[in-house]
Amino acid sequence: MQIWKREFTLDDLNQACIGCAVQHLGIQFSVKGDDWLEATMPVNEKTMQPVGILHGGISAALAETVGSAAGHCCTENNQAVVGAEINASHLRPVYKGETVTARATAVKIGRTLHIWQIDIRNEEHKLCCVSRLTLSVINHE
Repeated sequence: MQIWKREFTLDDLNQACIGCAVQHLGIQFSVKGDDWLEATMPVNEKTMQPVGILHGGISAALAETVGSAAGHCCTENNQAVVGAEINASHLRPVYKGETVTARATAVKIGRTLHIWQIDIRNEEHKLCCVSRLTLSVINHE
């Protein structure tokens, strides 16, 4: 079932992120489905801990980026979404030189509240991080 209320392309999403933290981290929206959105991110000097693995806070930033973009695309033109809560459970390390993929799928898309599940996987498609994002829907003109 198609959940998107806004017309958008992956290029639209990537262009909107130029000049902000999303671009700095190397996050790129890569694939969309009827009810999910994916983005990739490299594990490099901008996204890793000093020991050479993906920083957990950066995993949360990736999850919030993909979930918030998906939430935005499920709202009307006079609305916006803002993060209310995020959690992340880190299941396995990802090492420098790898790329991770985050997929956001909706748990609930309500009038004033969205909940998104974001799974982050490594290049072998193994689950590395599970995150849940709660978004508030606000009027925005």
